[in-house]
Amino acid sequence: MVRTLGPLTGQLVDEAPDAVIVSGEDGSIVLANRRAHEMFGYAAGDLLGLSIDALVPDDVRPRHPAQREGYLASAHPPLRRLPLRGKRQDGSEFPVEVSLAAVAAPGGDMLVTSVLRDDTAHREAAQARTLLASIVQSSHDAIVTTDLDGVVLSWNPGAELLYGYPAATMIGQPVAQIIPEDRRGDEAEVLALVRIGGRMDRYRTARLHANGSEITVSVLVSPLRDGNGTIVGTTAIARDISEREHAEARVQAVLDAAPDALLGVDVTGHVVLVNAEAERLFGHPRHDLTSMAVRRLLPDGLPPAAAMLHIGGDSTPLDTEAIGDGGRAPRWATRTAERSDGTTLPVEISCSALDTGDEVIVVAAVRDITERLAVEAEQRALREEAEQRRTEARLQRAERLESLGQLAGGVAHDFNNLLAVILNYASFIVEDAAGTPLAADAEQIARAARRGSDLTHQLLAFARREVIRPRPLDVSTVVTEVTEMLRRSIGEHITLTAKTAPLPPVMADPGQLEQVLVNLAVNARDAMPGGGHLTVDTAVADLDQDHPAVLAGLDPGCYVRIRVSDTGTGMPREVIAKAFDPFFTTKPSGQGTGLGLATVYGIITQAGGTVQIYSEPGYGTTITVLLPVTDATVQEKRAAPPPADLNGNGVTVLVVEDETALREVTERILRRGGYTVLTASGGQEALRICAEPRPIDVLLTDVIMPGMLGKDIAEAVLAARPGTRVVFMSGYAQPVLTTHGTLAANVHLLEKPFTGTELMQALHEQLRRPPREQSSDDSGLPSSGSG
Repeated sequence: MVRTLGPLTGQLVDEAPDAVIVSGEDGSIVLANRRAHEMFGYAAGDLLGLSIDALVPDDVRPRHPAQREGYLASAHPPLRRLPLRGKRQDGSEFPVEVSLAAVAAPGGDMLVTSVLRDDTAHREAAQARTLLASIVQSSHDAIVTTDLDGVVLSWNPGAELLYGYPAATMIGQPVAQIIPEDRRGDEAEVLALVRIGGRMDRYRTARLHANGSEITVSVLVSPLRDGNGTIVGTTAIARDISEREHAEARVQAVLDAAPDALLGVDVTGHVVLVNAEAERLFGHPRHDLTSMAVRRLLPDGLPPAAAMLHIGGDSTPLDTEAIGDGGRAPRWATRTAERSDGTTLPVEISCSALDTGDEVIVVAAVRDITERLAVEAEQRALREEAEQRRTEARLQRAERLESLGQLAGGVAHDFNNLLAVILNYASFIVEDAAGTPLAADAEQIARAARRGSDLTHQLLAFARREVIRPRPLDVSTVVTEVTEMLRRSIGEHITLTAKTAPLPPVMADPGQLEQVLVNLAVNARDAMPGGGHLTVDTAVADLDQDHPAVLAGLDPGCYVRIRVSDTGTGMPREVIAKAFDPFFTTKPSGQGTGLGLATVYGIITQAGGTVQIYSEPGYGTTITVLLPVTDATVQEKRAAPPPADLNGNGVTVLVVEDETALREVTERILRRGGYTVLTASGGQEALRICAEPRPIDVLLTDVIMPGMLGKDIAEAVLAARPGTRVVFMSGYAQPVLTTHGTLAANVHLLEKPFTGTELMQALHEQLRRPPREQSSDDSGLPSSGSG
């Protein structure tokens, strides 16, 4: 401070709102108040003694001393609000307004008082006013200001475009000339609200165009205030929504054409949008539906994906993210709708989120499913009825199969005994009368007996009563071997192609699998009397839950597929339905037994697989066989060469057979073959013979006999004579000697009817086994509870 100034004067200068700087003739600062230090970024007192030139920007500093000297040399009148630039201590520049006054100090020196004001805020305010004016002028909305009497103060280009009046025409005129007569009362209420400081958010109203037509507009009205905050008028911002109204009308027409009822629901759970179908479905007029709580229409609420309403009816904020990807519920949800008369009906609802810009609305599509549920119920009843019929048909088929199996088993036991007698006595005649007409006749008898035996085995195979000897097989190997044989037998007019692939093993009887392939090939050949193509291919098939075979009852998993296709006549649907039935055939009388496909079906199902047929008349037939794979390893089985000498050499055989004729013919065959023969007609007699002190090397026993079964006789004999070999003979041994139809590997069974050679070979093979002690536990027989 300059001491010549009084203390009070110095304090007043220091508290001044503007920066005050006093400098001498040489420009040195002799006084600077607090605001000056703040404005130029100096600590208190640091400006004193500095040259005032240090507060001037670098680009004008060289000219500043000359300007100061010129000012002091002149009459130095006071200068007011000069727009200059200042420089802060950190080097930044800023705009300032400067007022100068020069006075003579005691001693004759001149002092220059500078009053500086930061012009940044003023310039920014001016720029803001300019920008605001530019925005108003460039706005597409009509912006009109009026005084409190409704006289137009400003009229922007947007207002000229919307109302058709130029600004020069409207400024100073009452704004009422653009307000329709029937809307002026509403506008007076709005003006009264604005006069007390209120604001009218956008509302829909009408305005008059210069050509006399009405315009539908959306208007926002707010108070117009002066610099002191006093309300001096109104500002109205209007936007033409005539086109939007037309668009909304078009959208409503589209909504009304929708087949489903549509409800637009806001975040409070009230309906804000409906269509014509919603009026029909719920029975409420449109004006009643709008603003109605959606709970009144849909008591169960919207689907969970909409996350919209609380069950109690209290509204909760809408969780638009919960509506799903893309703002749409993933599925239709079943709910109940309530009509105006209180009745309810089942509906399906799907929701989507619609962002209008102001809020998010959930659009619920509601579909009446009364008729559809009735149709579905009827279809379900029909499906259940059809499934019941199919179940009954399968049950009847199973019952017929079981009955046929029991019949086949009973017939096979007795019939095979008779065939064995016929076949062997015919063989005796052929041997004893060789070269005579009698021998030829006997050969015909033997041929007929063998044919009868084949039919019996086919019946048993179809009825799944055949004794099987399964082992791990490579199906491709079996197919290759069989097709080589078939090429020589099915005829040159048939082109046979085999396509095999590396396969996992299956557990099956090789003889039966060969029979399956032969039967299918013969059927295919008969379907192509004029020639054609027969294809056999193999592959691995992985069956899932949806595979037709699994749906039909097969277990899912890995299977080996054998497919036999022909280009023959094909089969109609009604023939396919009966193709596996026994004795069903489309061949002329005398040319088919009707057991070919029935036998295939029995063999494959007994092995745990299935058979499927696809056929089109005129296009051929494809039969697919599926067999489950096994973890067992395929072992190459080499056929042993037939023994050169089948003579019994005095070996003692105990023959147990309840059929007298068969027992006698068996004894005759064995005695002719060099065996010592003991015979028994039943179990008790056999055990009495066994108790006698005479040698017994082999027990040859029938399986099914009254009083005592063959396996029980064998167990008793082995208990008494552990070293005895056992050979079973039977025409129907499955329920006694097998487990689920499978014969144990160490049980030797001679199936009836047998020839003398087959009987001698069976005994020879059993006698070739290394001698060892054998008990009933390791005889390979099933336990007493089997069969």
